[in-house]
Amino acid sequence: MAIVDTADLIRSGESLAVEFKRDITDKELAKAVACLANGKGGTLLIGVDDDGTLVGAKPRHPGETDPNRVAAYIQAATEPALAVAVRIDMVDGFSIIRIDVPVADPGPIGTKLGVFTRRTLDPTGRPACVPMTPHEIVSMGMLSRGQDFAGSIALGATELDLDPNEFDRFRRFAAIAGDSIANLTDNDILRALGLVPLTAPISLGAILLFGTGEAISRWIPNAECLFQDLRVGIDTANVRIVEPLLKAAEHIQALIDERNTITELTVGIHRVEIPLIPSVTRREAIANALVHRDYASLGPITVQITDSEFVVSSPGSFPPGVTATNILDQSRPRSPILAAALKRAGVVERRGKGVNDMFEQQLRAGRSAPDYARSTDAGVIVSVPLGNADLDLVRFLLTWEDDQQHPLNLDELRIVHEVKSSGSATSTEVTEALNAPSVATKTNLGRLVEKGILESRGTGRSRKYHLTARFYDLAQDRNAYVRVKGADPLQQERMILDYVSAYSSISRAQAAELCQITPPQASRILKQLATDGRLALRGERRGAHYVLPGTPQ
Repeated sequence: MAIVDTADLIRSGESLAVEFKRDITDKELAKAVACLANGKGGTLLIGVDDDGTLVGAKPRHPGETDPNRVAAYIQAATEPALAVAVRIDMVDGFSIIRIDVPVADPGPIGTKLGVFTRRTLDPTGRPACVPMTPHEIVSMGMLSRGQDFAGSIALGATELDLDPNEFDRFRRFAAIAGDSIANLTDNDILRALGLVPLTAPISLGAILLFGTGEAISRWIPNAECLFQDLRVGIDTANVRIVEPLLKAAEHIQALIDERNTITELTVGIHRVEIPLIPSVTRREAIANALVHRDYASLGPITVQITDSEFVVSSPGSFPPGVTATNILDQSRPRSPILAAALKRAGVVERRGKGVNDMFEQQLRAGRSAPDYARSTDAGVIVSVPLGNADLDLVRFLLTWEDDQQHPLNLDELRIVHEVKSSGSATSTEVTEALNAPSVATKTNLGRLVEKGILESRGTGRSRKYHLTARFYDLAQDRNAYVRVKGADPLQQERMILDYVSAYSSISRAQAAELCQITPPQASRILKQLATDGRLALRGERRGAHYVLPGTPQ
């Protein structure tokens, strides 16, 4: 990563990664450096006012500032010891102490006096260092050190705190999933899942999976779910759930199933059911929240149904390496122990691609993809749109897949939805909208054209893609095909010829509607096309229509 020039940093002002200090004591220096390290790393500049005014740094040692001594002090005053890069830069004649701070690894970083702070935005929107709460310190420490919350000991817990019914529930789930763990004893199940046996101290993971309600409230009080149905005209639901994971998953599933509705769609001889919330979407959104939430963070998992969306929010940030933009490509569980257990129970997708399946099912239902954009460092939020399904697109894709006996993959589905929503789009526009690799997007667009799902027009960077004539035929909106195909509206002859090329024939009334002109005007254009030999008249009076020359009678 390139080092930004100090003068440029000062001109850009303070940010989450840049902090200015006019002057600073040694104690405050260690605190400020640790604060940046517990964020995303960054640069501390001493000798600069908060507003960016240069004042120059006072010498920190007799007659001068020794960068090596500053770095050594910081390393000695932080826990774990943090190595930083220190140098003296001259900016417009002023001496500036520059300290480049890496991201805490492992973290969190505190001072020797036990002070833990992190870089964030204050209520006014300005960057500031704020104290870390105990649960933030514990959570960050476990993540950076690779420690699994579920493997920690539940001090004082005994086998009486585990519910035999929950072991039976796990066996039932595992048996349905076809996992041989369903045949094991309680003690062997704990061993197989990487949890401590009953004869040893019991882990928090065992409490989460098999504990009684009282045990969960005592050892993991944050393990709480809140279900809410906030739709207008429906009795409001507000259900608090404090139960082991599988029981909680079943409970929430039942609450959603009671409220789920089905839209039926006929495709050929098949009747297809499109649920308001697809089963895979519901299962993965809830399972991901139960498995990946930060159990050291305060607050419940919240599941909400509104008139426009299905929202699942869980406390804590994304696991390391996962973001809202790369979530389809990265699968890194916060707790490998819990993730493995729910995979064996069939609650979590075994390939680690549950989010991908959720996206695919949502798109196949004719709705927009799930959205993680509202997620923050404090919580992961997935919003699943519940608006009216695009039944025309569903019918078109189902018809194509039924004919070809080959389903589209997720990348292809995302592209088709993007092209449909925009009417037509270039490769660059699709790439930017989906945040996808440019080469992969171009390859998939070409493949969709070859498959007869998309058409293209133009050349080079201006080439645009749109759905084929068959989609608009199935949607009973043939005129829209010609409009979206991009013919010049002033060249009505071209529009008519495009229509006939796509749908074999056109009548006077169809031409008038297509070109938004009067029937007599449409009649004159059709006759001229016939005179020029570009169309041929078939039939008389009300049965008159025009076809391409050479079309059989």
